Amino acid sequence: MSNLNHFNNVQVAKLPNHLKQFIVDQDYEKYTPVDQAVWRYVMRQNYSYLKNVAYYPYIKGLHRAGLSIEHIPDLQTMNDNLGKIGWGAVTVDGFIPPAAFMEYQAYQVLVIAADIRQINHIEYTPAPDIIHESAGHAPIIADADYNNYLSYFGSIGAKAMFSAKDFELYEAIRKLSILKEAIEADEVQIAKAERALRYLNENMGEPSEMALLGRLHWWTVEYGLIGTLEDPKIYGAGLLSSIGESASCMQANVAKLWYNIDTINYPYDITKPQPQLFVTPNFQNLIDVLETFANTMAFRRGGTESVMKAIACKNVATAVYSSGLQVSGIFTDMGIDEKDEITFIKTTGPSAFAINNKQLQGHGKDYHATGFSSPVGKLKNANKALENYTELDLKAIGLIIGEHVKLEFESGIKVSGSVKSILISLGKLILIALEDCIVIERNGNILFKPEWGIYDMAIGEKIASVFNGAADKDAYEEITLISGEKTRQIKYDKAQIALHQLYKTVREIREKGDRLNELSAIFKTLKTNFRQDWLCALEILEIVFHKEIYYELEKEILDYLEIKAGRVAEVSKLISDGLYVIKNPVSQLATND
Repeated sequence: MSNLNHFNNVQVAKLPNHLKQFIVDQDYEKYTPVDQAVWRYVMRQNYSYLKNVAYYPYIKGLHRAGLSIEHIPDLQTMNDNLGKIGWGAVTVDGFIPPAAFMEYQAYQVLVIAADIRQINHIEYTPAPDIIHESAGHAPIIADADYNNYLSYFGSIGAKAMFSAKDFELYEAIRKLSILKEAIEADEVQIAKAERALRYLNENMGEPSEMALLGRLHWWTVEYGLIGTLEDPKIYGAGLLSSIGESASCMQANVAKLWYNIDTINYPYDITKPQPQLFVTPNFQNLIDVLETFANTMAFRRGGTESVMKAIACKNVATAVYSSGLQVSGIFTDMGIDEKDEITFIKTTGPSAFAINNKQLQGHGKDYHATGFSSPVGKLKNANKALENYTELDLKAIGLIIGEHVKLEFESGIKVSGSVKSILISLGKLILIALEDCIVIERNGNILFKPEWGIYDMAIGEKIASVFNGAADKDAYEEITLISGEKTRQIKYDKAQIALHQLYKTVREIREKGDRLNELSAIFKTLKTNFRQDWLCALEILEIVFHKEIYYELEKEILDYLEIKAGRVAEVSKLISDGLYVIKNPVSQLATND
């Protein structure tokens, strides 16, 4: 997507550059006639079945999101409709990293995988696709309480600390989903990818904030139920977009548990049907549980444990001093005193300073290219934090521009040098630049030498907050981890292209109501050359059944499909569900809702 194409949508236009890097063109022309038929089949099933088990605004939500039974949605139509409820939509290439996904939600933009599942995965695909994202997520966004939860979850999730292993897991899941959705999937490669994913899942160690939040997201946004344990309704997009699991999940063998903070103790496996699901009495409860968890997170707690999470992350994170100064970089070390309080923090490699998520002029990663370290805490024998010192207080301890000063912190860290500048922001002292400076720990370890240049000492009694990513992401030019594994572009052979043409002709006959006399020849070609196909035959049957013509052809197709359903277990339920919807038209069911 070019930066100029915001689909006339306010939310999409607001996206920062570091999120725009994931956006790809939808390329609507790539959808084949078979793809369109897959969309239509799933949507007809959804209309037929979900009206009884989905949370009540679902059918109305489909209309409000600009989704139709007949055609895969185009991004402009979706943005026109979602814009009316304060949301937008963009297309991306498959799974994107969890932190980026969360941040899109915070910006109230729906992330839609541009691809659509193959017909052999019509019931369920582990890969994100346009059916899951648009027919699953978009309709429920029309509910104000729910979309408040979604955007709030995004704002919390965007700050969540992740571990280095989380990104390995993301890569493994992305690779497996791409392999499984490939048109000529290599079973050996799939088995190998499944083993790798299983090994990672079993050896993750202590789950990170992002991993725990991922569980809350999975059991609500993807697989959530609402109402009572005895009669819950579906609102999770993973269930709403799976014509298989949306039915099986309601069976008694799938346990229904109340959704609460204990839900974070339930990991999930994306490759299998879920053994239990969680029911919330209302959407406010989702926000309450999220708030309870958010209170345990590094961005709200700060302190030693939070900086340790930043070090474990091995990626860019931000530590916020109690003065308000934000330090962004890859954290590699910290000092701790006998009370487990932080005495100093250290980054390695490009680092930057910011206030209120805006980079301080002259303090970007080019200036702090090799890293940064600074004490944390109060000065020895001081009755208040250094960030709260007035001009008179500073003079009293000799902190005067152009003068040499010696400072000693409660931790025993000593700083001496010539004061070059003093920076105050929003009434708080945040930064002191010192020339000819030396910084020494109590044990004699040297943290900074004069020959290293100007020492920028961050000011703050405590580390009040730690969160994922840079404070000013665009100024930092943060390239969020983008996978090198790309979704496979399908190349069709002559036979597949010929099959696409048959689907296209059947669609044209259904939509225009003419050339009905061609249907018999099309079915004969299907029967002769494409014996694995069932959906095109079902679509021909639908036309002749409702036109009440060609009774012999109708009987012939029905017999053909029933024999196929009896012989091929994988398509048995798909064919019987398709026959049900033909006899119980969905447009009628939709108006009855």
